[in-house]
Amino acid sequence: MSRPFMKNLAASLLLLTSVIAAPVNAAKADFEQRIKIDSDRQAADLKNKIASYLDNVKITQGSLVINADIVQVFGEKDSDVKVYLAKGNPATFEQLLDDGNMINLQADEIRYEPGKNMITISGHALLRQQDSQVSGSRITYNTLTEQLSAESDKNERVTTILEPEIKDKNKDQN
Repeated sequence: MSRPFMKNLAASLLLLTSVIAAPVNAAKADFEQRIKIDSDRQAADLKNKIASYLDNVKITQGSLVINADIVQVFGEKDSDVKVYLAKGNPATFEQLLDDGNMINLQADEIRYEPGKNMITISGHALLRQQDSQVSGSRITYNTLTEQLSAESDKNERVTTILEPEIKDKNKDQN
Protein backbone atom coordinates (compact mmCIF):
# COMPACT_ATOMS: atom_id res chain seq x y z
CA MET A 1 0.00 0.00 0.00
CA SER A 2 1.14 3.52 -0.70
CA ARG A 3 2.49 5.70 2.08
CA PRO A 4 -0.15 8.48 1.61
CA PHE A 5 -2.94 5.88 1.77
CA MET A 6 -1.56 4.43 5.01
CA LYS A 7 -1.15 7.93 6.48
CA ASN A 8 -4.78 8.80 5.60
CA LEU A 9 -5.99 5.45 6.94
CA ALA A 10 -4.14 5.98 10.22
CA ALA A 11 -5.53 9.51 10.54
CA SER A 12 -9.06 8.28 9.78
CA LEU A 13 -8.82 5.50 12.37
CA LEU A 14 -7.51 7.93 14.96
CA LEU A 15 -10.36 10.36 14.26
CA LEU A 16 -12.92 7.53 14.34
CA THR A 17 -11.57 6.40 17.70
CA SER A 18 -11.89 9.91 19.11
CA VAL A 19 -15.42 10.26 17.72
CA ILE A 20 -16.59 6.95 19.13
CA ALA A 21 -14.64 6.91 22.38
CA ALA A 22 -16.07 10.19 23.64
CA PRO A 23 -19.10 8.66 25.44
CA VAL A 24 -16.69 7.31 28.06
CA ASN A 25 -16.18 10.90 29.11
CA ALA A 26 -19.86 11.52 28.61
CA ALA A 27 -20.85 13.70 31.47
CA LYS A 28 -19.89 11.15 34.09
CA ALA A 29 -22.04 13.06 36.53
CA ASP A 30 -25.07 12.07 34.40
CA PHE A 31 -24.81 8.49 35.63
CA GLU A 32 -25.04 9.68 39.23
CA GLN A 33 -28.30 11.53 38.52
CA ARG A 34 -31.79 10.16 39.03
CA ILE A 35 -33.60 8.70 36.02
CA LYS A 36 -36.90 10.37 35.10
CA ILE A 37 -39.34 8.67 32.70
CA ASP A 38 -42.27 10.57 31.17
CA SER A 39 -44.88 8.90 28.94
CA ASP A 40 -48.54 9.09 28.00
CA ARG A 41 -49.24 5.67 29.55
CA GLN A 42 -47.49 3.04 31.62
CA ALA A 43 -48.06 -0.51 32.79
CA ALA A 44 -46.09 -2.72 35.16
CA ASP A 45 -45.74 -6.40 35.96
CA LEU A 46 -44.30 -6.08 39.46
CA LYS A 47 -43.96 -9.82 40.00
CA ASN A 48 -41.73 -10.21 36.94
CA LYS A 49 -40.04 -6.79 37.32
CA ILE A 50 -41.12 -5.42 33.92
CA ALA A 51 -42.31 -1.86 33.44
CA SER A 52 -43.66 -0.63 30.10
CA TYR A 53 -43.88 3.03 29.13
CA LEU A 54 -46.01 3.77 26.09
CA ASP A 55 -46.43 6.68 23.69
CA ASN A 56 -44.20 9.75 23.63
CA VAL A 57 -41.67 8.29 26.05
CA LYS A 58 -38.84 10.50 27.26
CA ILE A 59 -36.13 9.33 29.64
CA THR A 60 -33.74 11.86 31.15
CA GLN A 61 -30.70 11.34 33.35
CA GLY A 62 -28.66 14.52 33.59
CA SER A 63 -27.90 15.53 29.98
CA LEU A 64 -28.73 12.02 28.70
CA VAL A 65 -32.07 11.93 26.86
CA ILE A 66 -33.79 8.94 25.23
CA ASN A 67 -36.95 9.47 23.15
CA ALA A 68 -39.01 6.52 21.93
CA ASP A 69 -42.48 5.24 21.16
CA ILE A 70 -42.17 2.42 23.70
CA VAL A 71 -39.67 1.72 26.49
CA GLN A 72 -39.60 -1.45 28.53
CA VAL A 73 -37.50 -1.70 31.68
CA PHE A 74 -36.53 -5.21 32.70
CA GLY A 75 -35.26 -5.83 36.23
CA GLU A 76 -33.33 -8.93 37.24
CA LYS A 77 -34.91 -11.00 39.97
CA ASP A 78 -33.15 -10.49 43.33
CA SER A 79 -31.02 -7.70 41.84
CA ASP A 80 -31.06 -3.99 41.06
CA VAL A 81 -29.73 -4.60 37.53
CA LYS A 82 -31.95 -3.04 34.86
CA VAL A 83 -32.09 -3.14 31.07
CA TYR A 84 -33.85 -0.35 29.16
CA LEU A 85 -35.21 -1.35 25.75
CA ALA A 86 -36.43 1.62 23.68
CA LYS A 87 -38.23 1.21 20.35
CA GLY A 88 -39.26 3.91 17.94
CA ASN A 89 -39.36 5.16 14.41
CA PRO A 90 -36.60 5.99 15.23
CA ALA A 91 -35.73 5.84 18.91
CA THR A 92 -33.08 8.44 19.78
CA PHE A 93 -30.36 8.81 22.40
CA GLU A 94 -28.41 12.01 22.97
CA GLN A 95 -25.92 13.13 25.56
CA LEU A 96 -23.76 16.16 26.15
CA LEU A 97 -20.14 15.06 26.49
CA ASP A 98 -17.60 16.51 28.89
CA ASP A 99 -15.88 18.29 25.98
CA GLY A 100 -19.10 20.19 25.21
CA ASN A 101 -19.97 18.18 22.08
CA MET A 102 -23.21 16.27 21.67
CA ILE A 103 -23.37 12.58 20.74
CA ASN A 104 -26.53 11.41 18.96
CA LEU A 105 -27.64 7.83 18.37
CA GLN A 106 -30.73 6.72 16.50
CA ALA A 107 -32.10 3.32 15.54
CA ASP A 108 -35.24 1.24 15.50
CA GLU A 109 -34.15 -0.16 18.88
CA ILE A 110 -31.84 1.09 21.64
CA ARG A 111 -30.76 -1.30 24.39
CA TYR A 112 -29.21 0.52 27.34
CA GLU A 113 -27.59 -1.59 30.06
CA PRO A 114 -26.11 0.81 32.63
CA GLY A 115 -24.87 -2.02 34.87
CA LYS A 116 -22.78 -3.46 32.00
CA ASN A 117 -21.77 -0.06 30.57
CA MET A 118 -23.29 -1.15 27.24
CA ILE A 119 -25.36 0.64 24.62
CA THR A 120 -26.53 -1.38 21.61
CA ILE A 121 -28.50 0.21 18.79
CA SER A 122 -29.98 -1.90 16.01
CA GLY A 123 -32.09 -1.48 12.92
CA HIS A 124 -30.94 1.47 10.80
CA ALA A 125 -28.34 2.29 13.46
CA LEU A 126 -26.66 5.68 13.23
CA LEU A 127 -24.12 7.32 15.55
CA ARG A 128 -23.28 11.01 15.03
CA GLN A 129 -20.80 13.24 16.75
CA GLN A 130 -19.83 16.65 15.41
CA ASP A 131 -19.71 16.17 11.62
CA SER A 132 -18.70 12.49 11.66
CA GLN A 133 -20.93 9.44 11.69
CA VAL A 134 -21.05 5.64 11.66
CA SER A 135 -24.04 3.71 10.31
CA GLY A 136 -24.91 0.04 10.04
CA SER A 137 -27.47 -2.52 11.10
CA ARG A 138 -26.10 -2.74 14.63
CA ILE A 139 -23.66 -0.69 16.70
CA THR A 140 -22.50 -1.81 20.13
CA TYR A 141 -20.48 0.44 22.42
CA ASN A 142 -18.95 -0.23 25.82
CA THR A 143 -18.74 3.07 27.68
CA LEU A 144 -16.13 1.71 30.12
CA THR A 145 -13.63 -0.01 27.79
CA GLU A 146 -14.24 2.38 24.86
CA GLN A 147 -14.74 -0.53 22.48
CA LEU A 148 -17.07 -0.17 19.52
CA SER A 149 -18.41 -2.77 17.14
CA ALA A 150 -20.45 -1.91 14.04
CA GLU A 151 -21.93 -4.49 11.69
CA SER A 152 -24.44 -4.74 8.90
CA ASP A 153 -26.70 -7.29 7.31
CA LYS A 154 -25.46 -9.60 4.59
CA ASN A 155 -26.20 -7.34 1.62
CA GLU A 156 -25.23 -4.07 3.30
CA ARG A 157 -22.07 -2.49 4.63
CA VAL A 158 -21.02 -0.41 7.61
CA THR A 159 -20.41 3.19 6.55
CA THR A 160 -18.16 5.68 8.32
CA ILE A 161 -18.03 9.33 7.30
CA LEU A 162 -15.20 11.42 8.72
CA GLU A 163 -15.08 15.14 8.09
CA PRO A 164 -11.65 16.77 7.93
CA GLU A 165 -10.64 19.24 10.59
CA ILE A 166 -10.76 22.78 9.27
CA LYS A 167 -7.69 24.74 10.30
CA ASP A 168 -8.15 28.27 11.56
CA LYS A 169 -6.97 30.53 8.71
CA ASN A 170 -6.00 33.27 11.17
CA LYS A 171 -3.48 30.96 12.84
CA ASP A 172 -1.86 30.17 9.48
CA GLN A 173 -1.40 33.87 8.71
CA ASN A 174 0.39 34.66 12.00
